[in-house]
Amino acid sequence: MKVNEESGQSKKELPNRSLVLAACAACIGGTFQYGYNISVINAPTTHVLNFINQTWITRFQTDISTNVLTLLWSSIVSIFTIGGLVGVTVGGTLSMKLGRKGTLLANNAFAITAALLMGLSYPTGYFELLIIGRFFIGLNAGIGLCVQPLYLGEIAPTAFRGAMGMGTSISITLGILAGQVVGLKELLGREESWPILLATTCVPAFLQLMILPWFPESPRYLLIDKGDSEGCKKALKQLHSVSRCEGEREEIEKEKRGLADFRAKTPWELLSDRSVRVQLLTVVLLNMAQQLNGINAIYFYANYLFTQSGIPAERIPYVTLGCGACELLTALTCGILIDRLGRKVLIMGGYALMSICCILFTLTLSYQSASPIVPYLSMACVFAFILSFGLGPGGVTNILTTELFTQTTRPAAYMIAGSLNWLSFFFISMVFPFVVVGLEQFCFIVFLAICACMTLYIYFVVPETKNKTFVEIQNEFKSSKKAHIVDETTMKELLSHM
Repeated sequence: MKVNEESGQSKKELPNRSLVLAACAACIGGTFQYGYNISVINAPTTHVLNFINQTWITRFQTDISTNVLTLLWSSIVSIFTIGGLVGVTVGGTLSMKLGRKGTLLANNAFAITAALLMGLSYPTGYFELLIIGRFFIGLNAGIGLCVQPLYLGEIAPTAFRGAMGMGTSISITLGILAGQVVGLKELLGREESWPILLATTCVPAFLQLMILPWFPESPRYLLIDKGDSEGCKKALKQLHSVSRCEGEREEIEKEKRGLADFRAKTPWELLSDRSVRVQLLTVVLLNMAQQLNGINAIYFYANYLFTQSGIPAERIPYVTLGCGACELLTALTCGILIDRLGRKVLIMGGYALMSICCILFTLTLSYQSASPIVPYLSMACVFAFILSFGLGPGGVTNILTTELFTQTTRPAAYMIAGSLNWLSFFFISMVFPFVVVGLEQFCFIVFLAICACMTLYIYFVVPETKNKTFVEIQNEFKSSKKAHIVDETTMKELLSHM
């Protein structure tokens, strides 16, 4: 009898197959596109610059100046972040009108349009199409980064919400790795293949259009936002096992009863809502720190360190590929550990380890010529920093953005947090080169301060959300506020008696 109970319990610990497949379908056309289009643009850099120069000569019968060429290339790269910022500001609104699943499906139109524009740029001789195409794929990535975590967080049962939420981080790192692999010279990294390489962004879009329609809309969206009780019941039956269906439905109905009204709040309404001020401050800081914590600096220094270590230039893309594989491995590891160790331990531990790596990195970069071993120690710091980022901040940030808010405030929270994430991305890409020139290896002191401050903030402010419903998490914040008010009142009374 005990054996049967144990086997039944082990089965309950595994998510439903339909749930996993729905998550994969959401990810492939969602945040996978973000990671893929960050990395895929690196391989054809030289070929695109040659194309712009040749086109300029054909049009104006003169060579393009270095400054104009640099400006055009930086526009192609950075317009992606502008598109992402626009995407994240409209993503929350679309998710309320079209639904989470409906928005993800409609979003593929931007990816297909982008692929068409970038693929036709070379045969038509218009490099402007690359700029427009990169804007559209940025728009797609921004909407995906906003809506996909919403969908994953809302379809997952409480016990698997952490592991499901890690789908966002895993798909981003998988996209980065896929972009690096496809961009190798052995595949589509050759000069004649770069238009096809940039057009491959339509492949994930078509895959999602074929797979995602077979899975239901978010049960929470159906019941709380649309009042569709029957649709919610069908969605829960498909996504969860029959045994979990009723329990999850009761939890959703409990959240619905606890809401003052069912109208989703706008970002401005959320900013002026004092009841969620701590939660909002938390996700704002976490999303800004995700871009400003030094991970971009590590990738910037990676090529320099690999060269210093004696790795031939033609081999560096394969070593960089190892960095991408390393980040994917840590994202998968975080997905396994997050529902066991908890969110707070992983993200706080990740920032603490990154702080230590910043110190070691500054020391090794300062004494590169002291010993032949030092460049290899610097390389070890690169991989250790990436591992620390993937194990904590890279994976847990999006999950906390989902868990710290209820149904009416969650879309607006993603719009605010996502906007600041993209603005921080744009800021670091513009300012970081000047920081490196000014501070050189000591630039990691800045990132040390950011990582250390985030470690302390998480330790003192952020609660553990593992195995807690959205209602329980909200109640914990309310109780902590009440305790703080009581403490202030007690202190005032003591001072008055004195």
